[in-house]
Amino acid sequence: MPNLKSLESLRRRICTIIDIGTADDLISRAYDIFYTLVILVNLMVTIAYTFDEAEAACGPLLLRIEAATVAFFAVDCALRIWTAKYHHPNLKEWKAVCRYIFSFSGIVDLLSFLPYYMPFFFPSGAVAFRMFRVVRIFRLFRINAYYDSLNVITQVLTSKAQQLLSSVFIILVLMTASSLCMYSLEHDAQPQVFSNAFSGIWWAVSPLLTVGYGDIYPITTLGKIFGILITFLGVGMVAIPTGIISAGFVDQYSRLKRISEYGTEADIHFIRIHLTPRDRWANAPLRDLGLPEGVIIAAVQRGRDIIVPRGDVVLLPGDNLVLGAGVYEDDVRIQLKEIILQTHHPWVGHPLRDLDISRQTVIIMVRRRNRTLIPNGGLKLLAGDKVFLYTQSHLPHAQDIQI
Repeated sequence: MPNLKSLESLRRRICTIIDIGTADDLISRAYDIFYTLVILVNLMVTIAYTFDEAEAACGPLLLRIEAATVAFFAVDCALRIWTAKYHHPNLKEWKAVCRYIFSFSGIVDLLSFLPYYMPFFFPSGAVAFRMFRVVRIFRLFRINAYYDSLNVITQVLTSKAQQLLSSVFIILVLMTASSLCMYSLEHDAQPQVFSNAFSGIWWAVSPLLTVGYGDIYPITTLGKIFGILITFLGVGMVAIPTGIISAGFVDQYSRLKRISEYGTEADIHFIRIHLTPRDRWANAPLRDLGLPEGVIIAAVQRGRDIIVPRGDVVLLPGDNLVLGAGVYEDDVRIQLKEIILQTHHPWVGHPLRDLDISRQTVIIMVRRRNRTLIPNGGLKLLAGDKVFLYTQSHLPHAQDIQI
């Protein structure tokens, strides 16, 4: 039984390491950096191997680097499969594994290493398997999740997906119509060039997308006039998705600015509760705690791990439960403050009755090491004491405010 618990603890820890790490988890952050470097090294090796000079100079080294990076991809994918149930705690383990494997990230992870090893089992399909290695480049999308600035791109594309699909649909319709028209105008004059409608589509790509291949073009007067019109339309068509994406970036940054500038702030006070085996909350899921309205569960600290407080998380003895409470909203503003007295603080060495503090401020508790002291007038404060202050003030009513 202890071995089973230690194995589950190891799986949970590995899940936090291979996931996007927090700033205080150095191992997880180091894994993220190493993972990004491996992706970039694998991509550079793949590009370098296409140059004959690089292959002749250091071909065996490039092959070994590729083998090492692909092996890392395989181990990373295996670890993600092994810890999939912690990413989807509400699902059964086999369903969580299937959810990961058939997701976009799971398919990319599998295709990052399987085509490399498949020729050992199916030599006849080596060429086809080599083509699938290009999928490794999609692993670069994982870097997008590590940086908030890059993640804005994903948010913009997601929010503007419908508009982008509509613009692509318009371009495809215009491309099909222009290709059929050009085929009708140029087929008799250039039967070898505009031999079918597909030839017209290939020509339509050139003016509509402004790439200008020049391998197929009209020679009749009507064909040239029609080509000029399509070229003008092409400039407008390309500008549509560009404008949509630009507007999406402006909307995204404007939204973030509105949140930061026009939002109202309120203090949230936090307390930490250490659970022992005798506590009623131990071995109970969060949804069954019965907390009062207005109290929020900020985090559950279990050893070095910070667990997201979902409803199905079961609290264990030894956990540290961080609770938060919103600001007290009434005609009276109540503020609690904690002051840790340093050596040269003016209150050190003086009894409480001699302190120069506001009449609305009351010292409600003094903590000295692990002891809680009752604040009476003769209590003399020492360096290192934690002094808890209670301040109460009345908020002005609307009719009391003069403009």
